[in-house]
Amino acid sequence: MPTFYETTGDPALRFAPLAQAIGADVAIVGGGFAGLATALGLLERDVRDCVLLEAEAIGFGASGRNGGFVSAGFSVDAPDLVDDVGRDQARDLYRMTEDAVNLIRARIDRYRIDCDAVFRGILVANWFHDDHVLRELQHLMHDVFGLDWRWLSRDELRSRLLTERYHSALFEADGFHFNPLRYAQGEVRVLRDAGVRLHEQSPVTAIVADGSAWRVDTAGGGSVRCREVVVACGGYIGEFCSPLSRAVLPIATYVMTTEPLGDRLQTAMRTDAAVFDTRFAFDYYRPLPDTRLLWGGRMSIHEPSSEELVRLLTRDLLRVYPQLEGVRVSHAWSGLMGYSRHEMPQIGRLPNGIWYVMGFGGHGVAAATFGGEVIARALTGEAGIPSGLARYGLARTFGAFGRIAAQATYWWLQGRDAVRDWRSIVS
Repeated sequence: MPTFYETTGDPALRFAPLAQAIGADVAIVGGGFAGLATALGLLERDVRDCVLLEAEAIGFGASGRNGGFVSAGFSVDAPDLVDDVGRDQARDLYRMTEDAVNLIRARIDRYRIDCDAVFRGILVANWFHDDHVLRELQHLMHDVFGLDWRWLSRDELRSRLLTERYHSALFEADGFHFNPLRYAQGEVRVLRDAGVRLHEQSPVTAIVADGSAWRVDTAGGGSVRCREVVVACGGYIGEFCSPLSRAVLPIATYVMTTEPLGDRLQTAMRTDAAVFDTRFAFDYYRPLPDTRLLWGGRMSIHEPSSEELVRLLTRDLLRVYPQLEGVRVSHAWSGLMGYSRHEMPQIGRLPNGIWYVMGFGGHGVAAATFGGEVIARALTGEAGIPSGLARYGLARTFGAFGRIAAQATYWWLQGRDAVRDWRSIVS
């Protein structure tokens, strides 16, 4: 079953595989948000001699399959970021992702990208009775990051989300949501029209030093000789660069869309904001312009059938909105996110000179744009890699053993949330 986004995208926006030897100043491996943001960041700095190589179709991976949330921050929780690097560096890194959110907004406007953007904020809905953790988060976001996430009481929240499941919420006004594949395709059109060379169905097989330059070989017999190489891959990275491949943990998440609900959507949601909850294994969802409900959640090392996805996600939806019993699902899909062990982006340069930008772990729309800007600035000499990223290296994920450990950790944390929920009910 295709994703919902694929049915709304432009099927004619396709690019030929690389089948010959060419030259370029910069070669970018990966046609997701990180690779596109790197290419667009370079273009906006008047670096046009770029080649972008994608193993499938541009936006094939997590960038064209995600929930469409656009917000600042990283996969690692804000309190953990502060503990890791201290208040000052945490503030600097977080503000760079805020800048990335604003940059996405600006690019949507500047390049007139039609991506169903809805600028109505994001709700962090409290699954648990105890408000303490959410209050602490609100204070942290204000005191450290200077952000005023508005508190919504139980009654105020329930005027927007018609469910007894949540108990309070924080409202992040600067966040928004959109169709991620159509945004990616909008970036592609800008790059294409500026003369950046794009090649799909061109999986990279090797990156080889070639004198003072690099040669990037592809499976179709093509190659790029270039001054700089940027690897911008995620959960689908493959094995062409082992120091990077072994630092990525591919984890699946699940998404579905209902058929248009019409007025029935108002029986569940009376807000255009996107929503996620406060569990580790949280639901995330948002209303679409045609009154569908996009619903996502769960993490796994397994990608099940469409039928199993529908069963699991419909059960999750009805746990929150039982009034939507009988709703029909139009599309269901999964996709692999690229996680790092420390849950922070991996952005930097290998000792041999290859640049990399990856590991956004389910928080990749703004963070990948941030990463692309970091690499574009570094390549043009505008700025170096932020010092706060220095402690986050290419920690090995140990292949299949790492995936099994990640699944076990997810189940344990899921169980912990269930125990906390039960205790809050009986206390």
